[in-house]
Amino acid sequence: MTADVASRIHRVQASMVDASVDGLLVTPSADLRYLTGYHATPLERLTALVLPAASDPVLLVPALERAEAERSAAALAGMQVRTYEETDDAVAMALDVLREGEVVAVDDHMWASRLLAFQTASPTLHMRTAGALLSGLRMRKGSDEVASLRLAGAAIDRVHSRMGEFVRVGRSEREAAALIATAIIAEGHDTVDFVIVGSGPHGASPHHAVSDRQIQAGDPVVVDIGGSTANGYCSDSTRTYVVGAEPDAAFTDYYYVLLEAQRTQCDFARSGVTAESVDRVGRRVIAEAGYGEFFVHRTGHGIGLETHEEPYIVEGNHLVLEAGMAFSIEPGIYLPGKHGARIEDIVVTTDDGVERLNTTTRELIVLEG
Repeated sequence: MTADVASRIHRVQASMVDASVDGLLVTPSADLRYLTGYHATPLERLTALVLPAASDPVLLVPALERAEAERSAAALAGMQVRTYEETDDAVAMALDVLREGEVVAVDDHMWASRLLAFQTASPTLHMRTAGALLSGLRMRKGSDEVASLRLAGAAIDRVHSRMGEFVRVGRSEREAAALIATAIIAEGHDTVDFVIVGSGPHGASPHHAVSDRQIQAGDPVVVDIGGSTANGYCSDSTRTYVVGAEPDAAFTDYYYVLLEAQRTQCDFARSGVTAESVDRVGRRVIAEAGYGEFFVHRTGHGIGLETHEEPYIVEGNHLVLEAGMAFSIEPGIYLPGKHGARIEDIVVTTDDGVERLNTTTRELIVLEG
């Protein structure tokens, strides 16, 4: 197998041994793509990486998907691809590979129907989730993964740099989002994962998507956008704009509090500090300015082959950050019924700080409208 695939397989097998896990089952998911390079769609037919802790892995796929599976990085590097016909018992075939195992971990994305089928077929197996095994590997990004995230970040920055083309007075959020989605593809993504355009009072809802509300002069507009590149790595960046006129003073006051909080968090984050401490230093800035109750979500989430993955930057997460961990820093302030603001960058932890993968200005921009 190639160095990357072989290294990932060997590392997960070592983690399995440490955790007293005899076998691993990984169905279509970011976990499967991470371990094999196979980007499979979850369908009614079983597709799975079947990995014993002490022997070679098997990529089990329906016969009609053989050609696609054999183009995966793992197969090209020598991983065995085993296929089955429509009338074969795929669950039994997978269990046969794991026949000497007593404890089997299953990826966190596995459908409940799949898990129940495995439990019914082999009721003596002890089955557990594989999240802790796999997230510990995936959240420590290799240099190739950081390079992929850097390219994704640059691509979404190019979209933000064009925001004056899309967010205009009199244009609806939905119309602006459609133009932004087209630009996400044009600027280097394969897929559009999400577009949030929250204008005026809609900006006070952190997960507002879009609506038919028309953007008005002086509106703050929260634009949170992301996509996935050809090799599966994700972008995610938020900027808050004002359109067509200067905003009211109340908005400007808290926007600069938010800017200071995000700067403080990015300056503080580094290897050796905890995830919760990064959340805490920014939350303190916002609370001391009187807006603490309006910062209603965690500071950030990990990113890689999924937009949201470990590590989560939130109070209660005692994880010590290490070099190569990639995550968002995105504090927000949201005044219900009025407006809101969020500033989000993806960062990668280094020994002496973080590298910001998003580089567009965080200063308040008033678009011509």
